[in-house]
Amino acid sequence: MIRSYLRPFGVAALGIAFSFTASFAAEVIEADVCIYGGTSGGVAAAVQAARMGKSVVIAEPGRHLGGMTSGGLSAVDIGDPRSVGGISREYFTKLAATVGIVLAWDKAFVAKGGGPATGGAYAIEPHKAEEVYAQMAEEAGVKVHFKARLAKVIKSGARITEFITEEGTTFRAKMFLDTTYEGDLMAKAGVSYTLMREGNAKYGETYNGIYYDEKYIPRTGHLQPGETGRVTGGQGVWDRDFPLDPYVVKGDPKSGLLPLIQEGEPGKPGEPAPGVQAYCFRLCLSVDPANSIAITPPSDYDPKRYEIVARFIEACLANGDDMDLRWFSKHDALPNQKWDFNTATFGGNMPGASHEWPEASYARRDEIAKEHENYHRGLLHFLATDSRVPEKVRNDMKRFGLPKDEFTDNGGWPHQIYVREARRMVSDLILTEHHTFGREIAPKSVSLGSYGTDTHEIRRIVKDGVVIREGKTAGGRDGFGPYQIGYDCIVPKQSECENLFVTFALSCSHTAFSSLRMEPVFMVTSQSAATAAVMAIEDDLPVQKVDYEKLRSRLEKDGQVLTWKFKDGGH
Repeated sequence: MIRSYLRPFGVAALGIAFSFTASFAAEVIEADVCIYGGTSGGVAAAVQAARMGKSVVIAEPGRHLGGMTSGGLSAVDIGDPRSVGGISREYFTKLAATVGIVLAWDKAFVAKGGGPATGGAYAIEPHKAEEVYAQMAEEAGVKVHFKARLAKVIKSGARITEFITEEGTTFRAKMFLDTTYEGDLMAKAGVSYTLMREGNAKYGETYNGIYYDEKYIPRTGHLQPGETGRVTGGQGVWDRDFPLDPYVVKGDPKSGLLPLIQEGEPGKPGEPAPGVQAYCFRLCLSVDPANSIAITPPSDYDPKRYEIVARFIEACLANGDDMDLRWFSKHDALPNQKWDFNTATFGGNMPGASHEWPEASYARRDEIAKEHENYHRGLLHFLATDSRVPEKVRNDMKRFGLPKDEFTDNGGWPHQIYVREARRMVSDLILTEHHTFGREIAPKSVSLGSYGTDTHEIRRIVKDGVVIREGKTAGGRDGFGPYQIGYDCIVPKQSECENLFVTFALSCSHTAFSSLRMEPVFMVTSQSAATAAVMAIEDDLPVQKVDYEKLRSRLEKDGQVLTWKFKDGGH
């Protein structure tokens, strides 16, 4: 039974910043299953456990459900839709139905315009995504507690008994799932994890550690794009790297580096190195004047901060580019005159600014998120107003504003920063590039991954006298189809914790995570974890000892896809 002071959660509660009085500070909330993180995976896990008859509570450190899927990542990448089942398929089917779209789950995506066949059929407005998550949670009887920032985890031996939030609320449960992007509960529980790019030698990989992809080595002579913004071969104009001078005074290292360029040595390719992928905000912008708020710059806006962007523009013009806004953000159409803005060579990403995030306090994370917001607001203002920006780009940028009906408690700006990578658990099974490329098959499958090897840059530094993006990859997996994600990579070592599942910060190498990190996969894996959590409760077992054949049978009964059976998938 759940004891909670939070009123029943419903769609009407969306967007409300809940306020709790001091009299509730010592409240104890008890449930069979506690989900830490109201992300897309968190909701999927909670709904599954509740449908299996258990009392479930979501403790979410923020104010919203859905994580990135309702936080601006509207044009969702997936890989192959046939590899996704269960609640994830149910959710996206419901979401698409809100705008009258029927998804074809039995067919692979078809590549268009030379780009990867990764999806886009799920491109729905963020507020509708949150509504569907809320409805599914409410219908399942899940209780939701917002602003539950984790302070302390209490264990008895190798079992979590409870955790306490910064506000003093205690959450007690038999089973816990960490569905945060950062792996916060996992870390507080004393479970082993890493923040290192391991280096290629550790697991015999190719794309790990310090890395310079040939496609993103600075060069001149870029081809001109077709209508889709992509050149022959598929590379988009939003991914162009020129040999840009990084110094305040061109050619003079003593003048110092320009803003947005990091200090640091290039290093040796393949060697281990710290650093996580660049973060950004995935903006939802509107071109409807009746539903738009002007994008204002930060109070300390200084166009000099974007000098490297001006030099990028110079290089593009010298290359003969007829520039438009796509050069600064791949953007995909959403219903009702809205667009989902991704990033670019010089877009929303702030390489290096994310490195502190995984281990930072919540207060410091708020500051880092604001730094990203201020940078991005300033960039958009620069693109709309600076005379060095081509008129075509300026006019294009001026069409867009923040939608009045999205993120209404945050002025139209997304409430969720895109945490592309943070902590990764180190457990008995570590998924590596060998698994994602099909050279090894992970045992005890609980879900499938199907996306390419997509790593956003780790650093923007100087190498050979010019600006370069270190750590970026964007490729396939040698044609291999969907691969298995094994049960043992979502549970800790038994000696460390017996009643915890970790479904986003799961046990894998840095380069494997570049493929694993997709939201639909996160949802599938989390549903499987919740199913196993219920079985662990009912059979009174540590999570490491759950009967896999029994688990597999239930997962398949619930519509999960655990093995790949199509001949066109590389098997």
